Amino acid sequence: MDKINAELLEILRGLIEHWEDEVVEFKQAGNGYKLDDIGKYFSAISNETNLRGVQYGWLIFGVNNKTKAIVGSDYRNTRGLETLKHEIAQDTTGNMSFIDIFEVYDGDDRVVMFKIPAAVIAMPTAWKNQLS
Repeated sequence: MDKINAELLEILRGLIEHWEDEVVEFKQAGNGYKLDDIGKYFSAISNETNLRGVQYGWLIFGVNNKTKAIVGSDYRNTRGLETLKHEIAQDTTGNMSFIDIFEVYDGDDRVVMFKIPAAVIAMPTAWKNQLS
């Protein structure tokens, strides 16, 4: 396991340990997830991180919501994740997008971690002109 994966896996396990709050959301998200739903989570997490005075929040695919188990996700495993940054920016306030998107491996299980920036002060992040 390389150093970066190990560091991200440690972050992931810490997030799982503290579980969900308004700035961290876990989804199983097997093969697919609607772009519109990702955009709504982006807006909600971005706005909440601003309200809480933190720099970023997380949307994480590949963790079971009920058992808290890492189950893996094939979301955009072959199409690539970098294009998602552009797709999200198309419909957010100020063309905001993810700070980064990480693929983390726990054994054979692939987890996708989306790092979402806090909204700009006095300018909430909207998705398709709607606040979430």
